[in-house]
Amino acid sequence: MAQGEPVLVLSDTDSAEDLEEVEPSFSGITVELQDKESTSSDVICLDSLEEIMPATPSSPNRDLIAHEVNENQRSIEEICICCGSFQIHTQHPLFHGGICTPCTENFLETFFLYDDDGFMAYCMICSSGKTLLMCDDPTCNRCYCLECLDVLVGPGTAEKVKAMNTWLCFMCLPLSSIGLLKRKKRWRVKLKCFYDQESNHLEIYQPLSAWERKPINVLSLFDNITTEMKNLGFLGSSLGDGRLTYLDDVTNTLRTDVKEWGPFDFIFGSTPPVGNSYEHPPAWYFYQYHRILQYGKPPESSQRPFFWMFVDNLVLEKEDRETASRFLKTEPVTIHREHAETVQNAVILWSNIPSVKSKYSLSDLDLDLDLLAKNILKTRLFSQRPATLVTKFFLPLREYFKCFS
Repeated sequence: MAQGEPVLVLSDTDSAEDLEEVEPSFSGITVELQDKESTSSDVICLDSLEEIMPATPSSPNRDLIAHEVNENQRSIEEICICCGSFQIHTQHPLFHGGICTPCTENFLETFFLYDDDGFMAYCMICSSGKTLLMCDDPTCNRCYCLECLDVLVGPGTAEKVKAMNTWLCFMCLPLSSIGLLKRKKRWRVKLKCFYDQESNHLEIYQPLSAWERKPINVLSLFDNITTEMKNLGFLGSSLGDGRLTYLDDVTNTLRTDVKEWGPFDFIFGSTPPVGNSYEHPPAWYFYQYHRILQYGKPPESSQRPFFWMFVDNLVLEKEDRETASRFLKTEPVTIHREHAETVQNAVILWSNIPSVKSKYSLSDLDLDLDLLAKNILKTRLFSQRPATLVTKFFLPLREYFKCFS
């Protein structure tokens, strides 16, 4: 390395008890950010960048966070680390620092949102960001915006990270403190408490660390989602190695059968696609799904992560949809797919997967679903399988079950 060349050194000065939720093999690591031309081996590096529309506008106060903390001796808990506001609502669940009301709402709505590439759609810290750096740890899907790196870690950090070959993010490194960015101990517990206290419509299970996650056991009713679960890394690998049971007809399925095949972690079901032939009335598929769901779900007192999803592919009557909402104790959301500004397909789904209920997941069009179903039948552009429209909502399951990238 040339003399006088700047190097950002991230040294592990924390005590062993500060290295929360870190495997023992990582203790004592010293991490350096070096230019790509350096002869030393890189520890932090970049795999790719992704352009994302910001969820909220950047605040002009944010660039002054370091000045307020270092020069004015203001506690970082008194500053929103997402936007720089001094109007603090509560504390950030993942990192030491405050968070204002608008940023709290944004965090709640975006944390479990994923893009089709399998990575989180927004910055892990501020829940926005135009350009995101993605962690290269195969068990991590987290992203960070360039602005957060420069503001909270140090000026020029983003460019140094971009010059690297592989990047282990701030949740994967054993270091708990880098610049102004300090990861909280037991952050998964705090994330669960954050949602419990701040959200009135999003309920979550506490996420699990990579070494706590087990292979997923899926029950798929009336539509086989094996391909989708394989593509996402939950099935068919020594890492994912999950199991899936597919049933097309459950007329003779008993509670004892479900108990014998389980315990299940995810129960999926759907109506047949509109335009397809089916052996039973459309409502039959929901009622049978609900019956099997009662057999397969754990007791309400259980803390074991358990997820369910039912998808109507525009074949249920309005009265049946209202019944489904009453039985499942949640309102449905509508997801649509467009091509050349034309809505080609839409589905209605009920689920307890948190990303489904995010306001950013909902269709922003006022769709006449009955008319859309008729148009599909009229033009014979039969809709795709329900799972093809909702696959991205399976991605948050990576926080709870083994998968491979």
